[in-house]
Amino acid sequence: MTYHAESSPSDRLSPDEGTEPNGWLAPLIFLVCISLLAFLAGAYVVLAKVPPYRLLMNAHEAAHALYAKATQYDDPYKTDLWYDARTDGKGVVTYFGDEAYNGYTLYSSSHEASAFLVDMSGNEVHRWHVPPEKIWNKDKKTAGSLGPFVYIRKSYMYPNGDLLAVYEGSGDTPWGLGLVKLDKDSNILWTYLDERAHHDAEVGADGTVYALTHEMRHEPVEGQGNLEPPLIEDFLVILSPDGEVRKRISLLDAVAQSRFKWLFGGLGRRSAQDPLHTNSVKEVGAEAGAAMNIAREGDLMISFRNIKLVAVFDPVKEEIVWGTLGPWVGQHDAEPLANGNILLFDNNGNYNGPGGSRVIEFKPETMEIVWQYEGSKRDPLKSVLRSEAMRLENGNTLITESEAGRLIEVSPEGKIVWDFVNPVRGGEDDSQIPIVTWGRRYTPSEIEPSFRPAPSNPSHERNR
Repeated sequence: MTYHAESSPSDRLSPDEGTEPNGWLAPLIFLVCISLLAFLAGAYVVLAKVPPYRLLMNAHEAAHALYAKATQYDDPYKTDLWYDARTDGKGVVTYFGDEAYNGYTLYSSSHEASAFLVDMSGNEVHRWHVPPEKIWNKDKKTAGSLGPFVYIRKSYMYPNGDLLAVYEGSGDTPWGLGLVKLDKDSNILWTYLDERAHHDAEVGADGTVYALTHEMRHEPVEGQGNLEPPLIEDFLVILSPDGEVRKRISLLDAVAQSRFKWLFGGLGRRSAQDPLHTNSVKEVGAEAGAAMNIAREGDLMISFRNIKLVAVFDPVKEEIVWGTLGPWVGQHDAEPLANGNILLFDNNGNYNGPGGSRVIEFKPETMEIVWQYEGSKRDPLKSVLRSEAMRLENGNTLITESEAGRLIEVSPEGKIVWDFVNPVRGGEDDSQIPIVTWGRRYTPSEIEPSFRPAPSNPSHERNR
């Protein structure tokens, strides 16, 4: 016998039956309410900075960084290592030999991890290059994966042709990579890769090396509630001529313990993640020390970009002994001069100037600007990032205009007596130029005869 279960009325619904016409509305309202509560809770956690505030912020910032790296750093031409070329000129386009401080110019370019030495005609007379993957290996943090994003930010040439080089990599945080010393044939003499050296390295009169390094800090800075970890912490590392560490000093703590600690309070949230952005360190030499009331021989002059501070640091006492703010924004390369003044590249503080940038020389005791160069309406000085200036012995100034990819030597009257434009081009239609990160002039007398390049015969009158 077969039995058939009897269906109840609810089991025999027509296609148009089963739920009330608005039966879907309740679940939707529930989901909206849950989402609203989650949003409000998250907003409260972030605004009130209560747990898990830091976890949420870290997750957000990490996601943002990963997205930026995936979308903005797959092509070097999309980074700030390349800009639209301002001119078709390549190499030396201006040269007045009788007015220039003649010698050899050392510079670095972002198109490859090399340093170049050129004569006054722009001819390359020497090049230092080591593939980054040869410096960084699997036992240490690797720069090889960064490929075209690795470049030499700063270099210093010794009289015998040895080279001290600071390597950086675009698209990473922190972006410093390391400090390497090469011989004239690009053989590695020693490396300092335990920390991320960045921006600048100075070789003192006795051969001591002063390097800037940075790392992520996860502990709070005492008395600085505005600085929330994790953040970038800068250090001054003092090394022997052979690369052995003698001393390591937290510059973040040094500023936080000085009378300039209040400057951190004016930082925005993003700037507070890199509160100092230390970008230059220079030794105060004997002449400058004798001429200055603010520093003595052996002190260090340091530029802290994000808090707009130029300071004198005593490496023995490990403290800031003098400092000043000024009419500059995003400054680089604070250099003590033999006459007691300070030379500075002001990237963004020349609001009424033709290009927004300028090089200034000022008296530190009175803050009087005694000389400046800003270019002209036809040829403005403009570099939002990087850039340097070097006072030459004849009174001229060698200026690295990074964003324009060029080096210019200007007279005290502001005349360009030597103009070198990076000869490299890239990108679509070869319309982009790699930045020049640093330039320094050497006279033949500063180079040992065993390394000194053969002299060239440049034209003494060349102008575009």
